[in-house]
Amino acid sequence: MLEIAFDARRGSFHLQLECRFTTAWTVIFGPSGAGKSTLLRLLAGLDRDCVHTARVLYDGRLLSDSVSGIWLAPGRRATALVAQQPALFPHLSVRANVAYGLAHLDRAARTARVDEMLTLVGARDLAGRRPQHLSGGEAQRVALARALAPAPRLLLLDEPFSALDGTAADALLERLQSWLREHSVQTLQATHDATDAFITGAEVALLREGRLSAQGPAAEVLTAERARLTRHLNAI
Repeated sequence: MLEIAFDARRGSFHLQLECRFTTAWTVIFGPSGAGKSTLLRLLAGLDRDCVHTARVLYDGRLLSDSVSGIWLAPGRRATALVAQQPALFPHLSVRANVAYGLAHLDRAARTARVDEMLTLVGARDLAGRRPQHLSGGEAQRVALARALAPAPRLLLLDEPFSALDGTAADALLERLQSWLREHSVQTLQATHDATDAFITGAEVALLREGRLSAQGPAAEVLTAERARLTRHLNAI
């Protein structure tokens, strides 16, 4: 279970919310500028400079608390963030990129882990390439494999399938959800595509202008949001 409370400002944008995420997969849904990426970056331990108050508790472990001054660095959170723009190391092969966070494993275990992750995301045939020779979708697959390799407990996905076509993204999402469920990894996925919420059967947290507008099953939250938008358009 993830419990969060944030009051953060960057320029004119103000993120202010307090909630709990208790399901295995939560879709953070909302328009551009709603605060989806900001929320995930704060959960990952980034952007501390914009925080006024913060408290993040994950499975009873305190990750951030502005009152006591606790702010665990990203590497100490057992958390992985996969952003829309993959930040792969350009001088390393795909295999070396995925193996980057696995120095604690011996060579055989490291090789097996990398192969498992590349197979999961459908990128096994890319192992010898460098990032500059990957398409946007291929780079996103590799970035996902690299994030999963160290076995995080909390996975944060920020529009990670935007460069994949719909069929490929849906297939990857289905395989990924099954694997994450099997390994008990809680996932938060930021998206503006309502389809993702219905495919995953996720709970939806609806953000609007830095506030939590609604939270609940996709069928309930997104149906209400669709009705609100329809009323707004009809009123124009």
